[in-house]
Amino acid sequence: MKKKGLVLAGLLLLTAGVFAGCSKKESNTFTVGFDANFPPYGYTDESGAYVGFDLDLAAEVAKRNGWEIKLQAIDWDSKDMELSSGSIDCIWNGFTMSEERIDKYEWTTPYVDNSQVFVVKKDSGITTQADLAGKIVAVQADSSALEALNSDECSELLASFSELVTVPDYNTAFMNLEAGAVEAIAMDIGVAKYQNSARDDQFLILDEELVSELYGVGFLKGNTELRDKVQTSLNEMAADGTLDQIAEKWSLTDSVVLGETE
Repeated sequence: MKKKGLVLAGLLLLTAGVFAGCSKKESNTFTVGFDANFPPYGYTDESGAYVGFDLDLAAEVAKRNGWEIKLQAIDWDSKDMELSSGSIDCIWNGFTMSEERIDKYEWTTPYVDNSQVFVVKKDSGITTQADLAGKIVAVQADSSALEALNSDECSELLASFSELVTVPDYNTAFMNLEAGAVEAIAMDIGVAKYQNSARDDQFLILDEELVSELYGVGFLKGNTELRDKVQTSLNEMAADGTLDQIAEKWSLTDSVVLGETE
């Protein structure tokens, strides 16, 4: 179930066209909408500060454009409302460029290759997706993993679960997994690796992917002016090594694809 090629093809067709920018940036403030419970891409640390890989990227983009950055934590399932109302300038926090979303936003080119995977306890005896039959599986609301599970390609896999539980964030999902309330989590591999490392590697990430997808920055449909400015800065960061430096800081070097897909 590899979607990356299809998503990239659709994306390149969109970004190659000429759009009439109906929304221009009139403020010097760059407001980034993100999920504050999505480490290592964006989250609240122990001191209460917003940190993460995507937030560092956004801060560098703002610096290069002379903008004042504002980090706006949002409910992930309200992201479209926040964007359309003008409360945020973009959605930048592990935002998957799924086929269902491609036509709904203006996108940068992909910068992270991300896979959706299943996480289980090491001693659960679950080693393949087939072993998830009859199991309770958790997934974040309005996430790419949930979208994938609800696709036609995954209908048999979804039907095999005894229950699919929707949670507001992955911290809740891992607490439920630790407590035995669920037996697996469907989620992004980058977040899975981070969460597992933070919990002393007591979990297992199944080798078999649910789906392979890409992350991009999403803007309001028609707002190509702002999208293009952010894209230019990201390209410069990829060329001068800044992107790799930030990725190394967050242990995401192997996931960065900007420059490889253009």
